[in-house]
Amino acid sequence: MLTEERFAQILRIVNEEKSVTVQDLKERLHTSESTIRRDLTVLDQKKLLVKVHGGATVLEMDYTAKDIAVASRMNQNTEEKKEIGKFAADLIESDDFVYLDAGTTVSHMLEYITSKDAVFVTNGISHAQMLTRKGFTVYLLGGMLKPATEAVIGLQAAESLERYHFTKGFFGTNGADRKFGYTTPDPAEAMIKETAMKKCRKCYVLADSTKIGQTAPVKFGDFSDAWLITTNVKDKELKKEKNIIEVRK
Repeated sequence: MLTEERFAQILRIVNEEKSVTVQDLKERLHTSESTIRRDLTVLDQKKLLVKVHGGATVLEMDYTAKDIAVASRMNQNTEEKKEIGKFAADLIESDDFVYLDAGTTVSHMLEYITSKDAVFVTNGISHAQMLTRKGFTVYLLGGMLKPATEAVIGLQAAESLERYHFTKGFFGTNGADRKFGYTTPDPAEAMIKETAMKKCRKCYVLADSTKIGQTAPVKFGDFSDAWLITTNVKDKELKKEKNIIEVRK
């Protein structure tokens, strides 16, 4: 197949399906993974699609390339986040050893947590402060502080996670998509999320409706790696997924 023909096929598939993975294109176009990746780079540079980690999306699809400061996000979609946070908090039991990811959606869990015997580990500075004030036992990861998200990140934080084995973990995300999984703009923050998820017996990703179908540059988990707690899901195909928990139907 000639290069231009392959470009046309890729664009047709992306425009029809809104998003597609490199593996899917490789199988459907009967060509190598390296060729597909080069093609996507060229088409992205020509602004005909958006190249993301592991594939591509259509230009108009929601795409988050950078983090928004915590102060700016705290008052966004507050009611949804509170509903999600309350449901998530009720999942914590007295004998749980819990990982709490930094972020505003997870922060809305904190006021609803009542299991005093549960023990918490977090990379969120404000999470640790609030839980400590409420009398909980909290361990804060060491490492570099990222001002925009008030999250502790870096190699030191990732290494300290290796010693833990959590019963449950609760994570925020910038994007939740069936094909591209859970994504975030920052590779350093993605590394912490991915490492922590692997150390959890059960993982829950908390995402308000604005995050569903969005994709950010760096993947930290497959869609099936966690229970997705959200509000009401409008996408009929997405509703079929067995790992979705809707707190508002």
